[in-house]
Amino acid sequence: MSTLLRALRIARIALRHRLDTFLEHTALAPTTRLLRPFVSARPDEADASRGERLRLALQELGPLFVKFGQVLSTRRDLLPADIADALVLLQDRVAPFPGEQAEAEVVAALGKPMTALFARFERTPLASASIAQVHAATLHDGREVVVKVLRPGVAKRISDDLDLLRLLARAVDRVHPEAARIRPLDVVAELERALRHEIDLQREGANASLLRRNFADSPDLYVPEVFWSHSSERVLTLERVHGIRADDVAAIRAAGIDPHRLAAKGVRVFYTQVFRDNFFHADAHPGNIWIDTRQVENPRFIALDFGIVGTLSETDRFYLAENFTAMFARDYQRIAQLHIDAGWMPASLDLEELTADVRTVCEPYFSRPLSEIALGEVLLKTSSRS
Repeated sequence: MSTLLRALRIARIALRHRLDTFLEHTALAPTTRLLRPFVSARPDEADASRGERLRLALQELGPLFVKFGQVLSTRRDLLPADIADALVLLQDRVAPFPGEQAEAEVVAALGKPMTALFARFERTPLASASIAQVHAATLHDGREVVVKVLRPGVAKRISDDLDLLRLLARAVDRVHPEAARIRPLDVVAELERALRHEIDLQREGANASLLRRNFADSPDLYVPEVFWSHSSERVLTLERVHGIRADDVAAIRAAGIDPHRLAAKGVRVFYTQVFRDNFFHADAHPGNIWIDTRQVENPRFIALDFGIVGTLSETDRFYLAENFTAMFARDYQRIAQLHIDAGWMPASLDLEELTADVRTVCEPYFSRPLSEIALGEVLLKTSSRS
């Protein structure tokens, strides 16, 4: 019953934000037209764009849907530009919860009064996302830090949404003609695993600590220090860093940095993590990758938010390397065959159709000048394809 009620609430929120307009030319259009008169639209969104309405709906629906919107925001190859631009705001500008509540969460998690923990704690958050929000603070020794605090009740909210997603995935698995390719139950299981890890800030701190150790004294990537004395499963305290987002090409140019060289460095940094360390940042949207502008001639990246990291088996790394060789040769059939051989795609897929799909994705990047490809796009496409 609770799953059914949640499903009805999702439908109601979607109609309030008039997301039914996205379904106008689908088989569901007659149903949404019947339901529309029973749900009043939000009057404050009368002039809002479709992307803004989608962003606000996902934000109201909760952490799981915000995470989905964050993933979509990085896929400009799939979305119209206006929708992608609106969803970018979900990366670090979700509506915050009260600062007083954040303080209470910190005290409860660390077992000490705020005055014993920090010389200063700013109640207004620096950033607010689907799982947690970040507050600036100062330690008693004068060091500036940021304090990441889990949203109250986020674990229960995610668990409820996952129950609903599993129900929907089982239905899709039974009736969808391409269920073997989509593998909806596997998708939900992977999403659940990632989210369970993300809401454990102790795990995130350990991820940050290892990545920092892997790039100690590196001129290419900086990872902020973890303050374990001020961290727990629900609170994470990190060194405060400053920089500009990796997708702000105008600011990068204004700082005197060559974005083309920076993009090339970004690719090297990412695949150093993959092939040298077999431990890589797996949530590299522009809100999580900044540029340190203090060294214009050789700027380095700053990594943030370590809730999602990845490792690959030796077999997967072999197939990834083989994919690179085939990609540089523009051998799209070889890429398609490697994906099937590696088990990344079902063996039942038509090889020629998969080859055409790979060509469709890759060919525009080989034919476009680097000057037309934004830095953030280069980094995100590279990481998402792996």
